[in-house]
Amino acid sequence: MNERIYNQKIAKLRSSERVKLIEVEQVVELSLEKIKADNVLDVGTGSGLFAEAFEKKGLKVTGIDISEEMIQAVKEFIENGEFITAPAEKIPYPDKSFDLVFLGHVLHEVDDMAKVLEEAKRVARVRIAILEWPYVEEKIGPPLYHRLSKEKILGLAKQAGFTKVETLQLKHMVLFRIDV
Repeated sequence: MNERIYNQKIAKLRSSERVKLIEVEQVVELSLEKIKADNVLDVGTGSGLFAEAFEKKGLKVTGIDISEEMIQAVKEFIENGEFITAPAEKIPYPDKSFDLVFLGHVLHEVDDMAKVLEEAKRVARVRIAILEWPYVEEKIGPPLYHRLSKEKILGLAKQAGFTKVETLQLKHMVLFRIDV
């Protein structure tokens, strides 16, 4: 019974209610706040939810993801973007290619988190935005212990050579903004 309830919870996250849950528009607005941006790199683009929101804001969207299946799915509903399969630890673009580099829930899924931030710093012209779920002890199913704490993000940013990280606590997640 517990497994069934847990699976229903996961299915709900993949439904249209997921959009409300993760506050996509607010995340996009806060990622772009106070900067002039024409293009964005969405690292770990996943289902393309954020890529689509950035495109609606008028930005040229480029996305990378390790999963070819995800990239194919995103290409079906985003018209004017470039999406390729590539690891987050080795972003295949020249230095200073993007106004904004958006890391949406990707840092806890890679082997070398510091390397991802170094790569983001290399290709970003203006800002890096990191989106992370806070640590949550689930009532059903395993705890989301793999989520990165604020301290971990700040440590990784320092290791990558950043001196200031702005932390914005949202309703369901945390957005970190680092200006290059």
